[in-house]
Amino acid sequence: MIMGKQGALLAVVIFVSVLVGLAAGGNFYEECDATWEPQNCWAYDDGNRLSLALVSNSSGSMIRSKRQFVYGTVSTMIQLVPGDSAGTVTTYYTSSLGDNQDEIDFEFLGNVTGQPYTIHSNVYVAGVGNKEMQFKPWFDPTADYHNYTISWTPCMIVWYIDSVPIRAFRNYQASHGVAFPTSQPMYAYSSIWAAEDWATQGGRVKADWSKAPFVASYHGINLDVCECYGGGCVASCTAAFGDWGRYCSLSGTQVGKMQWVQSNYRIYDYCADPKRWINGQKPVECNLAQY
Repeated sequence: MIMGKQGALLAVVIFVSVLVGLAAGGNFYEECDATWEPQNCWAYDDGNRLSLALVSNSSGSMIRSKRQFVYGTVSTMIQLVPGDSAGTVTTYYTSSLGDNQDEIDFEFLGNVTGQPYTIHSNVYVAGVGNKEMQFKPWFDPTADYHNYTISWTPCMIVWYIDSVPIRAFRNYQASHGVAFPTSQPMYAYSSIWAAEDWATQGGRVKADWSKAPFVASYHGINLDVCECYGGGCVASCTAAFGDWGRYCSLSGTQVGKMQWVQSNYRIYDYCADPKRWINGQKPVECNLAQY
């Protein structure tokens, strides 16, 4: 249950079509539930905005969408924690339930004042990830709201910021045996929590708790997903996408923008890190086109 500003809460996940870009709308009261530390969240502006707070190293907050789904686009407008955010992590992701979860991640790793956030992305299938790609932002994510979108279709996953694709991960499961999330319904989540042991410079920089609470702000909520709660709806959601062809490529303009981001702002790619490869072999998908 999501309550109002006075000691109540909420947490957020925003869903919106990729093409909507920065549009916002909907009501957090109706679409989200707080699943961890609801006292550290509050909604306002008739439920159109909310704040999510990290109060101590053991007391942050998390929210989850009421709707479960297979495929669609999920987006949120976030203004990240301003100032010294070292040791904090604000997350926005989709995930199934259980230990062997499927998951698609946006994580925002805080830093000391004046240093850029790290934007972290990853994909898990049946509990196995190890597909990290990281970026530094080309804007100040604490100065205003920006739209973060995950597009998950039977053909590919694409991460967008303000409608600019920053990364794509294509479904090569049938053709090359690359694991891809296709069978487990997911929820959308957002959270803020302390990760002092690794979040900032490998854990060398800790959170300054004298500056707590650390607050991330959200605006608007929309859903553009195929609702699914198990059983036959997985096949139904897959069929609902019809001809996968229209989901299987980015436009030339989009590819150009993604290449610009990756050339200038990507700071880590698991495909370029031999220390992470198994038996010295580059992952199969790293040799295949992703868009």
